[in-house]
Amino acid sequence: MNRPPLRRRVPLPRFAAQVALRRLAPKDLAAFQAYRRDPELGRYQGWTPMPDAEAQVFLAQMHTAGALRPGVWFQLGIADAQSMELIGDIGLLLSADGSSAEIGYTLARSAQGRGLATLAVREAVALVFECSVASQVLATSDARNRASIRLLERIGMQRVEECTALFRGEPCVEITYAIARPLG
Repeated sequence: MNRPPLRRRVPLPRFAAQVALRRLAPKDLAAFQAYRRDPELGRYQGWTPMPDAEAQVFLAQMHTAGALRPGVWFQLGIADAQSMELIGDIGLLLSADGSSAEIGYTLARSAQGRGLATLAVREAVALVFECSVASQVLATSDARNRASIRLLERIGMQRVEECTALFRGEPCVEITYAIARPLG
């Protein structure tokens, strides 16, 4: 299989004002499980809570995984820039041909309402454009997830598609947003 090369190595940690994007690590288990077990946070997410042993394996895998490999999700941590304590995570999936990337994100409720998710997602999008050949980044949100939609619009993403779907046995409307690689 012919895979597109990375434009450059993925530099982590990466800082954006009050947040840092960094590799997840086994030491993040308690913080990771605390927000991933919050049913309100998980309502619109593609993930479901997992047992501690499974979460520990996942964190260890993400700690050493290659970043932005075509066709493979890569999860990175959102951390407080001062303490480096985990407050959320961002998933990135580079398409098989490397032409686009998907992004998903979760931020602990205790860290919400201060613009931290906006900073982190904006920085993750910049990371994709700096370290891959992707021409656009896509995000999909349930139409009922107004906070997520506001975040996507705040960072300059444009609505490109709306469709009805069945998510966890419940009908919903999914809205896809995109942002193109900056010119220049």
